[in-house]
Amino acid sequence: MTPPYLLFLFTLLLLFTTTVTAGPATVGACQAGCAAVVVACYAAAGFVFGTIMPPSVPPAILACNAAQGTCYAGCYALFFMPTP
Repeated sequence: MTPPYLLFLFTLLLLFTTTVTAGPATVGACQAGCAAVVVACYAAAGFVFGTIMPPSVPPAILACNAAQGTCYAGCYALFFMPTP
């Protein structure tokens, strides 16, 4: 038999947990999407992601990197957003 106060505490717990801050999971999913897009961007430019050395970086790769940075910056805003 469950004591009445446990049922009361469980009911209070359910009432106060309407939203969950699932920021880390949301950010991880967003970053995975950003990574997929930057890999596609590199492939469209004719390169493989992670293999370009700094002395001779083509402008298309610099544009891919800038887009990746913008995408990641947008992902970090999701960290503090409540997830229903």
